[in-house]
Amino acid sequence: MATAYYIELVVRMTEAKYDREHVPMIIYNRPYIPDRTDYILGKSKDSPLDAMISIGRSLVTLGAEYIAIPCITAHYFYNELTGSIGVPVINMPGETADYLKANNIEKAGIMATDGTIYGGFFKAELESKGIKVVIPGENCQKKVMSIIYDDIKANRPFNLENFRAVETELREKGAQVIILGCTELSLIKRDGKTGPGFIDAMEILAKRTIELSGAALKEEYKSLIT
Repeated sequence: MATAYYIELVVRMTEAKYDREHVPMIIYNRPYIPDRTDYILGKSKDSPLDAMISIGRSLVTLGAEYIAIPCITAHYFYNELTGSIGVPVINMPGETADYLKANNIEKAGIMATDGTIYGGFFKAELESKGIKVVIPGENCQKKVMSIIYDDIKANRPFNLENFRAVETELREKGAQVIILGCTELSLIKRDGKTGPGFIDAMEILAKRTIELSGAALKEEYKSLIT
């Protein structure tokens, strides 16, 4: 669903009067790649890296000039992917950090998978731009994982009460903006359930995709913090 929504975002966010003004995309949807979080946390020895490299190389063979990965946890392997695929991979956490820095955000909260939280790469990108980072406590992090895995990945309605509990904790820790740092969580914003003070990292990915392709970004998507 996250991949389908990414495609929708790129189309929706592009300023175009005709089909030919939209972004050409080649989509390789391979949902049986080993779970990224399980591997990062040492729960599985089945690495997703080789499969991701194989997909990237296939896309390059088909003519892709940039690679966009609508999975944030996959960016744990960003350096290996960029070194092995042969064309630039859009750095979703890095682009999000740049955007928040440009908008004078000093402290951000992250809602993301255990793999992203404990892998530390998103936090490192933000801190490299001077942005302080707050993350959910243990109980609220379990709520985030339940929303991602038990609800959205399982194609079930998400638990909005759990979402609000995590939001409250991150606000109390001083988060000016909360990053939807898992592309499954992007669907909560899609459904209009986030409220103010959020940023969807996948919208940042879609924005950068449009810019790199040479297409035009719609004016209403130049400000992505709700």
